[in-house]
Amino acid sequence: MDDSGRGAGSAAGSRRKDARRNRQTLLEAAATVFVASGVEAPVRDIAAEAGVGMGTIYRHFPTRADLVIAVYRHQVDACAEAGPVLLAAGPTPHAALGRWVDHFVDFLVTKHGLASALQNDNAGFETLHAYFLDRLVPVCAQLLAAATAAGEIRTDLDALHLMHGIGNLCIGADTDPHYDARRLVALLIAGLRQPC
Repeated sequence: MDDSGRGAGSAAGSRRKDARRNRQTLLEAAATVFVASGVEAPVRDIAAEAGVGMGTIYRHFPTRADLVIAVYRHQVDACAEAGPVLLAAGPTPHAALGRWVDHFVDFLVTKHGLASALQNDNAGFETLHAYFLDRLVPVCAQLLAAATAAGEIRTDLDALHLMHGIGNLCIGADTDPHYDARRLVALLIAGLRQPC
């Protein structure tokens, strides 16, 4: 292959990398705006947060539902990817579990209507909920297994039950600004400790 061929391939790779970075920036901007203003926030607010024109958003996400689904998936992926990183970096598996649960709580309490906005599309919501479970339950299970193997926590709880419990503790945060879901969840995680 000659130099011009390598240059064209390199330029295409660079464009793909730029497109991924732009998409990532849009998703992060949309998530920020959704947290502050809800999923019905004007697209111009998302464009302003991302530093792009509205046409750029519509090019990536033709409908609001496309954007909402992409933001939800992006947040699920970020939470899933945090688990192994925290486990590798944490001083103990229980500490890593606690930090991951903080990420999970942040996701739950800041999604501000993402799931409810999608419930009108029942099939789409079910697909997204299955994605949520497929990505996050194994991560939680890995963290629980590591903390159990280290003898740090009790052995009688599975990942899905723990996630349900955390989710239920986060429900009040949507309607009461004084409700402290993080404090209640921290008490739950502390209660997993193996009795001395």
